[in-house]
Amino acid sequence: MIRIEFYSGVDGLCGFESTGHASELEGENVLCAFVSSACLMTANTVTEVLGLDCDAQSENGYLKLMILENAAPAQDILNGFKLHMTELAKDYPDNIKVIYRRCNNA
Repeated sequence: MIRIEFYSGVDGLCGFESTGHASELEGENVLCAFVSSACLMTANTVTEVLGLDCDAQSENGYLKLMILENAAPAQDILNGFKLHMTELAKDYPDNIKVIYRRCNNA
């Protein structure tokens, strides 16, 4: 199962963490590719396009992005990503779980 945790703080969303795989079954690796692509696009937009200082980590089946400064400029991007993942979780409840947590600064 893919677990995506969204972290919110005083400025709104401050990051996310994605872990796991959709399934070991043939054909469901496409769902993993969908989620991975959306995670990477979000992380790259926040770090490279907006230029925000972040803690970003990525390896097979894992991606974490935590914004280390004012997260206000990234709210539209992070909220769009959250909406996208929430809708995918509705369509694939056995494969994707969305979780909400508070940041340390909240």
